[in-house]
Amino acid sequence: MASGRKTDAMITIDGSEGEGGGQILRTSLALSLVTGQPFRMERIRTKRQKPGLLRQHLTAVEAAKTVGCAEVAGADMNSQTLEFRPELVTPGNYRFAVGTAGSATLVLQTVLPSLLTASATSTLTLEGGTHNPLAPPFDFLARSFMPLIHRMGR
Repeated sequence: MASGRKTDAMITIDGSEGEGGGQILRTSLALSLVTGQPFRMERIRTKRQKPGLLRQHLTAVEAAKTVGCAEVAGADMNSQTLEFRPELVTPGNYRFAVGTAGSATLVLQTVLPSLLTASATSTLTLEGGTHNPLAPPFDFLARSFMPLIHRMGR
């Protein structure tokens, strides 16, 4: 975990809150990696036409697991429950493929915050869709998001 703090207290998150999509999962994974806080998510994407974890969500979970040396339970297609216990965020050269046209930019959104706080530089190679409905397109990342990251000194 990036923070150097370790806690065994697991919080429970209702994945159906708000608009009930995958953003709550990606944000929970990203914050868990940065803080070292384990979590259990229930009712993942229950408001969607196809509830539960789909390929792009599983790729984000796998990426977070790999980057954070995490223990994970429930990372299966269509699963609506997930437990995530991060350890140390480890910089490195990573490659993650969604395996479908699912959004690669959403996988980036999951692991980038923790890698920015890691002890060394990392390289990410992501394969998947770059201009998907309901996901930030590559152009947004290149023209808006990354310039802000650079202004923060990263």
